[in-house]
Amino acid sequence: MRVDGVHHRTVRLDDDGALHLIDQPRLPHRFGFVTTRTVEETAQAISTMIVRGAGAIGATGAAGVAQGALAAPDAGFVDAVDAAADRLRRTRPTAQNLFAGIDHVLAAARAEADRPALARQAAVAAAQAWADADADACHAIGLHGAPLVQDGQTWATHCNAGWLAFVDWGSALAPIYAAHRAGRQVRVHVDETRPRGQGARLTAFELGQEGVPHHVASDSSLAHWMQQGAIDAMIVGADRIAANGDVANKIGTRMAALAAREHGVPFYVAAPAATIDPGCPDGAAIPIEARDGEEVAWTWGWTPDGRFDRVRTVPEGTAIRNAAFDVTPAAWIAGILTEHGLVDASPAGMAAVLAR
Repeated sequence: MRVDGVHHRTVRLDDDGALHLIDQPRLPHRFGFVTTRTVEETAQAISTMIVRGAGAIGATGAAGVAQGALAAPDAGFVDAVDAAADRLRRTRPTAQNLFAGIDHVLAAARAEADRPALARQAAVAAAQAWADADADACHAIGLHGAPLVQDGQTWATHCNAGWLAFVDWGSALAPIYAAHRAGRQVRVHVDETRPRGQGARLTAFELGQEGVPHHVASDSSLAHWMQQGAIDAMIVGADRIAANGDVANKIGTRMAALAAREHGVPFYVAAPAATIDPGCPDGAAIPIEARDGEEVAWTWGWTPDGRFDRVRTVPEGTAIRNAAFDVTPAAWIAGILTEHGLVDASPAGMAAVLAR
């Protein structure tokens, strides 16, 4: 990703276990990093959404297991690393990449468990390799998806599935970036994405840094713009894809897909293979995270006098429901774009990706 013309990764693990994460709640007004050095600090960074997005938390979970291996004593090494993995798994329940990243590094550490010094090195190397693979997969998604993006089109997106949601490049925005860098004129309709505003805050920030024309609109206006013919296609990311092609993504995605279906707008999903959960038969089996109602009741932002503060927008004492994700049926999806290309949102399509 580029910020003021300088390349950065969302997640970066040093050999000594220091993990550097872009501080996403501060965006778009302040760009900086948070450094975590322990499993607990890393788990808190995931839970509080200092880092968020399927691929980014997958790489962060992988790095957290490596931190656990570095801190584990020789005696009881496996138990200590297992405990680190268990703590990280409890941070967020929906994103499949988190569990895949944790399991990848855990397997590397366990393979050398009788030689703890080598196991620690193996865990760090595995975490760094997982992050590299995430960036490479997203780059490939961009290359495969760029031909879908035609000159002069407007593409809609929901939430943030770009650089900030992965180690680099992103999933849903990668084809947009690739097409833009190839010289095509493309505009992005950015859903605000309540309650945390990841579209308005993060996607708009990314697109601005890359120089991609875009505008922000309220979530509730999407169907209107589709009905007006102002949107040519829509592409979103995914936090978990079931074996039948059903997709869990940020709350509001199902509503967007339904509007796209009604108005004849192609609706694509972009995600690396690590997002597919072969053990999850369909969308009904995907666990949906319920987050604190405070996210709905309060809005954070920068005040005119330079303070990062929040204001309450919901009456005191009002009951709040805050589901973080919803499920879009495979039948509503025009195709799922992975690092292996565009496939059908179907059991056969998912099986073909996992067989690669």
